This record gives sequence, C-alpha cells and structure tokens, in this order.
Amino acid sequence: MKNRSCKTNDVGDLAQFLFHQGTNFHAQDYLGVHRTDSEYIFRTWAPGANGIFVVGDFNSWQKTDPMTRVSDMGVWEARIRTSSSFEGMRYKLAITSDAGEHYKADPYATYSETGLKTASIVHTSSDFLWGDADWLNYRRRSIENGYWDLPLNIYEVHLGSWKKKDPDADEDSGCYSYREIADLLVPYVKEMGYTHIELLPITEHPYYASWGYQVTGYFAPTSRYGTPEDLKYLINKLHTNGIGIILDWVPAHFPKDEHGLCDFDGTHLYEYQGKDRMEHVEWGTRCFDVGRPEVQCFLISSALYWLREFHADGLRVDAVASMLYLDYARKPGEWVPNVYGTNLNLESQAFLQKLNKAVFADLPDVLMIAEESTAFGKVTSPVHEGGLGFNFKWNMGFSNDLFSYVKCDPLFRKDLHNSLTFSITYAFSENYILTVSHDEVVHGKCSLIGKMFGDYDQKFAGMRLFLAYLMAHPGKKMLFMGCEYGQFREWDYAHSLEWFMLDYEKHATLKKYTAALNAFYLRTPQLWEIDFSYDGFKWIYADMKDENIFCFRRFDKSGNELIAVMNFSGSLVKDLRIPTDLEGYLVAFSSDDTEFGGDGISSGGIIRSFTDKSNETKYINVDLAPLSGMMLTPINSIQAEDRQKITEEVFNK
Repeated sequence: MKNRSCKTNDVGDLAQFLFHQGTNFHAQDYLGVHRTDSEYIFRTWAPGANGIFVVGDFNSWQKTDPMTRVSDMGVWEARIRTSSSFEGMRYKLAITSDAGEHYKADPYATYSETGLKTASIVHTSSDFLWGDADWLNYRRRSIENGYWDLPLNIYEVHLGSWKKKDPDADEDSGCYSYREIADLLVPYVKEMGYTHIELLPITEHPYYASWGYQVTGYFAPTSRYGTPEDLKYLINKLHTNGIGIILDWVPAHFPKDEHGLCDFDGTHLYEYQGKDRMEHVEWGTRCFDVGRPEVQCFLISSALYWLREFHADGLRVDAVASMLYLDYARKPGEWVPNVYGTNLNLESQAFLQKLNKAVFADLPDVLMIAEESTAFGKVTSPVHEGGLGFNFKWNMGFSNDLFSYVKCDPLFRKDLHNSLTFSITYAFSENYILTVSHDEVVHGKCSLIGKMFGDYDQKFAGMRLFLAYLMAHPGKKMLFMGCEYGQFREWDYAHSLEWFMLDYEKHATLKKYTAALNAFYLRTPQLWEIDFSYDGFKWIYADMKDENIFCFRRFDKSGNELIAVMNFSGSLVKDLRIPTDLEGYLVAFSSDDTEFGGDGISSGGIIRSFTDKSNETKYINVDLAPLSGMMLTPINSIQAEDRQKITEEVFNK
C-alpha cells in the first residue's frame, strides 16, 4: 500500500538554486526520478504548467500522484512513499497548462521505451561492475600534455547497421544487443588496428531513420539494443581491449514529438521563443535556447553524464555550425542580427565555451570534438584565448576536396591539383580530424570506393592510394564502417553492411590492406606526433600538377622524417628524383605491394641515394605504379629487428 506526500517549497535547496543559476552540471542527480529507503522522488522543471501528475504502471496510469511546485522558477516535485520497487516500471508526466494537457516523457529519464512506445522507465540503480581501471589510468597518464601528439584513428559505427542477426532485416529489427555486438565488434576493431570507435547517437530517439540525431532521451541509451548496463558492458569490453569510445551528442536541436521536449510545459521552454531562432525548418526540429540557465544545466549535465556514468572517452558535438550562425539555413528576412549587427549567435558561442570549460574542469582527459563545417575561427583554441575550447574539429573541407579529385579522370586532375594542396594552407589553423564520415557515403553521394575513378581494378588501386594519402596527411583520422573493405553499396541505415563482399578476393585484400595501413600508422610517430604545426610537415613537390604527383616529408618530435610520395596519375612513373641528405631509405609501406593487390613496382627493399655531379645534389630515385603511394623511412631510423630482415642482397640491389 502506498502513502503519498508532497514536499513544500524549499528555497534553500542548493541543487535547485544552482540549477536556476545555470551552474548545476549534475542536474540529473536532482531532477528526474530518485529512490530513498522509503519513497520515490520525481522532479521536473515546468514553469508554465498549471498542474502535473506522475502517472505510470505503479498507479495504473491514474492521476493520483500530483506534483507540487517547489520553486518560484518552476521546479515541481512529488514524493511517493512505498515499500515496493518501481524499478523497470513505465511512467510519464501529465502536464496541464493553458495550452491543454500533454503526456510527456521525463527529460531526465535514464532509461526509456523506444520507437512508437514513448514512456520513461524507472531506473534508479545499477549493479554493473566496471573492469576498466587500467584503461582509465592509461588515459589519464597518456594525455598529460593533451591528445595532440598521440595517434588517433577512429572507426565510425552505426550500431544498428554494422551487422545484424538477419542481414535482410529492415529498420531496427534483427539488431544485436549491446552485449551481443560487443563480442563481434570489439575483436574486429582490435584486429583492424583502430584506436577508437565513434558511435552515431545511441541516445534514445523514436525515429530510427534520423540515425539517432533526433534525440528525445538525453540521459537514456536507446533501449533498441538493451539496458544501460548492456551499454556499459560494451564500453567496458572496448576499454579492456585498449579501444576508446566517442559518442555522438546532439545539443543543437531536438524533434517535435508529442512526448518530447517540444512545448514541454505548454510554452516554448527548452526551445527559443522567437520564430527567427525557434526551428530548423529543413530538419523539422526545434533549437535549444542555450541562453537559458536551466537549459544550459540540462545539456551540460547530459554531456558529463555520458562521460562519467558510461566512461565515454569523448563526445563528438553535432551540428555546431547550426548553433553558431543566426542565418544558418535561413533566408534573408527569416533571421535577426545580434546586438552587434552580425550573424553570430552569441549565446551559442558562450554556451559552447561554458560546456567545454565544465567538461575539462571535471574530466581533463576526455575528448571534445566539434562537427563544425565553416571557417569559424578558434574552434579548437582554449577558451581563455577566445576560442570555443574543443580538442578537435572535423575537417570536412579536406574530405570534400579529396573526393572531388579522386572522382576525376586522371587525364584532367591537373586542373584540380589545388584541391589537394589547398588543405595544407589551413591544416594547422585548427586541430583537425580528417573525416570520411557517414554523411559522405549516403543520399546519392556514393560509397567511398564508388567515388574512385576508373574500372574495377583502378577503383581498388585508387582506394588504397586514397587511404594512404589520408594517413600521410597531417591531422587525426576517421573512417566510416564498410569503407575499410570497399563496400560498393551506399550506407543504408536500415540494413546490415554487406559482409558477404569479403568472400570476394579484392574486398578481402582491401580489408587486409586497411589493417596493415592502420598498424603502420600506429608504429610510425612521424604520422601523428606533430599533426598541428609546420614543424611536422614540409613539401618536397607541391606543383607537379601535370604528373599528378604529391611528395612531402613528415617529422616526429625527434626529427626523424618520413617521405610520402603519391602518384594519382594513371601512368607508371619511372625514376622520380627526390632530393635528400641521407644515404638511403626503406620502402616502409607501399599501396602497390602485391600482398595488397598491387603490381609490386613500388614495394620492398632499400632505395640508396646518389649524388648528381652536375649540381652536387644528393637524390633518391623511385618508381611509382599508376595510382599508388609509398612511404619511405631513412635507413638510419630502421629498428634493429627490421635491419636483420633486410638481406645484403636486397641492400646491394
């Protein structure tokens, strides 16, 4: 039998005070549902409400448990005394306002129904035992000076379509649970040599076709794949296998589903009130009013919740550009300039700075990554220097330029040569991640291998070259699932990747190549120690547009160099002369190796230097197969065990 009581207004409640002030960054510990020894406490923020009832399985969905307003600024509370457990029971908030009555899910619910079922689920405790202390200690130790001089090679994954129990299953049916997919995904990622995975949003979202980007549960992992503890199992398994995890997080906008945040208390509460800022019309979503203290607490608490409660190693913050610009996707007359007469959203800029300061004050060893598609300045500069304070920013311009280039017939690539050299002019203005993301292989944009010019064999050679160039170019790396083995079909969120393609030799060999390239990246500091400074990069040949040749040096902190030379032409290049001061180089990696499906023209052995008597300059000569890339390391930097593998016969040759 239940006894019901309501708490009176408590103006001295510190959590409540900080929430209204905009500095309660663990707001979920106050709002939402919580259990004591004798009662369940429900709280929500709804200043526009006239009355609220908690309804659910525990009271047969009857309005017998009213909430009482305990804050002049709109916090409501109900305490339901019970000796029974409500764990796993469904509930909603029946909110009455001048706009009528609406049944809303709990914004702070940590577990929810999914799809067409929209109730929140009581989930106030977890018995999950973490086993990733070694990983967290490693993470803290390894980034004392930041992530910038560490390898970062991310595998982007949509959990529902990476692999399914039934490959022909549609939409969100036939999916593996978090626990089940852990036993498949983790060994695969480890085999392939990625440092991290990045998951498209696994926050609760009713509309599966949004890929997770229309979020209704900012504290709830989607129950499509299991319980919160099941997600913790997946993350724990990643960590105990030395793999980090980054979660997509969406603070820019939210959907207009009846049970969600839209018009939550009958008023525009979580969203902007003015029509010039309220909606993203083309997305059909509402925009968070990030100038409001309580909304700031909601979002920052959500960010920290995923990082702390689920041990996530970082967040990729979606659609930052849409937050920063008042005229984003709006026509003239549809937006109002700020107080300075410009198109910048000053509240969003301040919010993003506040977010990053709060995250790094609490967890200095995590990643905050901005998906920001414009030239907005100082995205990855510290807040105290006027920046937004992110660690990294996606470099989508680099990807789009490279895509345009590789689609082009090599006969005409000379006209697009600047597409590949241009990226170096701004490569060190931000801390960039070079991304081949889900957005680039969907909606008629073609799969990655499908973007490559040429016949079947040329496409695979082009893919190997593309990936080698991506690895050699300054910046951290990210590749979307399926690209690693050359799936020809565009990504389809509703269906599994086409793993049967690995039954074909070309695709299996490309997967083997990608794993080998990832392994080479990890053991080669020249490719990641100095990614964000000209100290780590120097052009050798930037202007060989007629030959479609790109050649440059990469350096590590000790001054060791690596030469990357790329032939994007469809022709064999003989005796390309590269200046050097050293005695010779080892072909440390080649996309033309026969092991990877190449012709073997540009692979293996040592290339010794010679002196041209006409100018007393020392050179090496290299041969490059069509559509191939090589990475050369100096003989004097070869490790002892590698030296033993190089016979005198090869050396003399």
